[in-house]
Amino acid sequence: MDSSSLCALDQRISHCRACPRLVAWREEVARTKRAAFADWTYWGRPVPGFGPADARLLIVGLAPAAHGGNRTGRMFTGDRSGDVLYQALYDVGLASQPTSVAADDGLELYGVRITSPVHCAPPANKPTPGERDTCRPWLLQELHLLRPTLRAAVVLGAFGWQAALPAFTEAGWTVPRPRPAFAHGTRVSLEGLDLFGCFHVSQRNTFTGRLTPAMLRDVLRTAAQAAGLPTGK
Repeated sequence: MDSSSLCALDQRISHCRACPRLVAWREEVARTKRAAFADWTYWGRPVPGFGPADARLLIVGLAPAAHGGNRTGRMFTGDRSGDVLYQALYDVGLASQPTSVAADDGLELYGVRITSPVHCAPPANKPTPGERDTCRPWLLQELHLLRPTLRAAVVLGAFGWQAALPAFTEAGWTVPRPRPAFAHGTRVSLEGLDLFGCFHVSQRNTFTGRLTPAMLRDVLRTAAQAAGLPTGK
């Protein structure tokens, strides 16, 4: 797939202003900042996907964090959820380093791309169903561009699951009817793509032990193997 097509999509996503509530919130957060990041120039825009254009494995999250992706401009970068996710990707051989702190930190993903059904940081980390649906065309376009190489996807959390399944259907994969329910560790075949459910890497889940690093590694390793990627660790 021509990487310039995906780059063009990422550029268009980063200039989207379709949801007034999200635009106001992300820009207000970028102005007021958090004291710990007072010297940062916040990204303050929609956060595009991150990873190679020929990815075989897609990770679908929820939305950028106000002081994470909304600050750094990279998915799951600069917050504790990202710390957990990128450490696990590194542990199974899918990332070049175990941390993701800034868009220019040199991190590379191997055969993996990370995206989200909502590209703007939402108040209280809760986008509305309407905002999710307004943002869906971006995910749909990304899936169309990734389709030639994509072989597996890991969806983090029930919200992401509910948002992703219709997009996979619209992008041409056959999703079973009735739609499969979200559960951690679930695996669904979409005829040419294996879809995996995983608890979200939120602090609520990781601090309570609902999602442990070992559980996350297991899902990522199984999904990578389904996608034909070497895990190496």
